[in-house]
Amino acid sequence: MPKTILITGSTDGIGLEAAKTLHSQGHRVLLHGRNPEKLQAARETLSVQSGGEKVEGILADLSRMADTKVLGRTIAATHDRIDVLINNAGVLRAEDTFTSDGLDIRFAVNTVAPYLLTRLLLPLLHPGARVVNLSSAAQSPVDLEALAGKTVIPDQMDAYAQSKLAITMWSSVMASTHKKNGLVVVAVNPGSLLATKMVKEGFGMAGKDIHIGSDILVRAALSDEFAAASGLYFDNDSGRFAQPHDDALDPRKCRDVVRVIEAVLREAA
Repeated sequence: MPKTILITGSTDGIGLEAAKTLHSQGHRVLLHGRNPEKLQAARETLSVQSGGEKVEGILADLSRMADTKVLGRTIAATHDRIDVLINNAGVLRAEDTFTSDGLDIRFAVNTVAPYLLTRLLLPLLHPGARVVNLSSAAQSPVDLEALAGKTVIPDQMDAYAQSKLAITMWSSVMASTHKKNGLVVVAVNPGSLLATKMVKEGFGMAGKDIHIGSDILVRAALSDEFAAASGLYFDNDSGRFAQPHDDALDPRKCRDVVRVIEAVLREAA
């Protein structure tokens, strides 16, 4: 049966490649991006692929919590269910590292916005629905003060790694909280140094086959191997479910991350 699948950051990179594959399989893919020209181009690409079928695209800048709220509320107002939410949008390096909400942009886009969007869409995520959160092999202990926007992380790669551990940690908490509801929440490292814009800008290299990353997102969205994997971390570098950073296995530390995220969102309201 065709599924309705929302992929954030799906105007390029592994998000767009995953969208192409899922759309070609007959699923209804909701595209998201922050650049209107790139979003329109992605819509046209999928439309041509399906012989002219209209493809939905939604604009939102996930570095801004107000935009993220509008995105979630717009989807909730126009759809009665989301079968799969892939929180794919991400930032590694940026010229301006602090957002209008006073957050490091890595935490804003990679951690807090996905949490807020998922929370807003919970009523549409029926039993068996999946939330696929983009983690990374790069994971560093989370400075809660930096997550809250109260201190600065001087190294951009460290900020990225902290944000990716933070999304892995809240994935664990949300999986536990909604276990009885049948919601599947997984964190996935799609593969290191893939041929994405992020890797080219961050490391100055072409990177490995991008389909390594898009293929695992498709598997996480649809395959039976992920149906009972809620709360787990999949490392696509090793091709298996694996152990994330030790902090993601500490329930107290995971709850602390969620507590700070909730506080950030209250302040941004």
